[in-house]
Amino acid sequence: MALAVGVDLGGTKCLGVALDEAGAVVAEHRLPTPTGGPAILDTLAAVAAAVAAGGEVATLGVGAPGLVDGDGVLHAGANLPGVTMLAVATELGARIPGAAVRVENDASCAAWGEYVLGAARGSHTAVVVTQGTGIGGGILSGGRLFRGAHGFGGEIGHMVVCPDGPPCPCGKRGCWERYAAGSALGHRGREAAAAGRGAAILELAGGDAAAVRGEHVTAAAAAGDAEAMELVAQFAWWVALGLGNLTELVDPDVIVLGGGLVEAGDTVLGPTRAAFRELVQGWAHRPEVRLVPAELGERAGAIGAADLARQPADVGPGA
Repeated sequence: MALAVGVDLGGTKCLGVALDEAGAVVAEHRLPTPTGGPAILDTLAAVAAAVAAGGEVATLGVGAPGLVDGDGVLHAGANLPGVTMLAVATELGARIPGAAVRVENDASCAAWGEYVLGAARGSHTAVVVTQGTGIGGGILSGGRLFRGAHGFGGEIGHMVVCPDGPPCPCGKRGCWERYAAGSALGHRGREAAAAGRGAAILELAGGDAAAVRGEHVTAAAAAGDAEAMELVAQFAWWVALGLGNLTELVDPDVIVLGGGLVEAGDTVLGPTRAAFRELVQGWAHRPEVRLVPAELGERAGAIGAADLARQPADVGPGA
């Protein structure tokens, strides 16, 4: 059986899936992400072969973190140090003869997955935001994925929201992801614990301030701890600031939020929605922009990559 295979290349792991014709995941495999371009290519091919389980890989989609052009070349990625100008599509085509290979930005793949099979189904214009170590995103409208002139569109995490803010791995300062990624809430929690605050957060982290993560903050907030709730409110304001800016630019009907913190439900989404309403121009006089949690979880990027790869060449990318 010919399979649609997708692999999400992350900073720490490569997650692959195989889809049937209906879009259901029929196989999954993951391997740690190695260091260096050739080793990464070998690992991507190995993951694709593992999920194919002896079947033919008819189409292979890859979501890669960073600047990916229309020829499937990864120009650079902040979470893959030292990897530049990696010809992912060409090299994988040589490693997996007969497979049609398509490479896109990883967050754009996740956005496509949510658009066709997840929380953004049925929308006309959607923004999908993935909050993890950093922030990735994708913009979709009228059944097309916005890629920009060079394929680099959608790098929303690197919008600068505070020019004198903390340094970002991309080389700039004050990028939105420094304030609104999942890792940013953990950073706030560690700062509070180190300063002698956030006793409930510290307890959940086993008494080790350095071990505090965003999940500890949201768990304490869900339990009603006032200090944790304040940290979540501050974090939510920064999230909403970026979402408000995107709304002014794109005018979506839905914004999908993905990442581990979404599992906290209304503990994070509630204050984010409240701040979002205050930060969007003319909220009372415009149709509602829904903020909803993602549905595909950590598989979103691989699922989206697999589906994109089996689409005609003119489907997915914007005109």
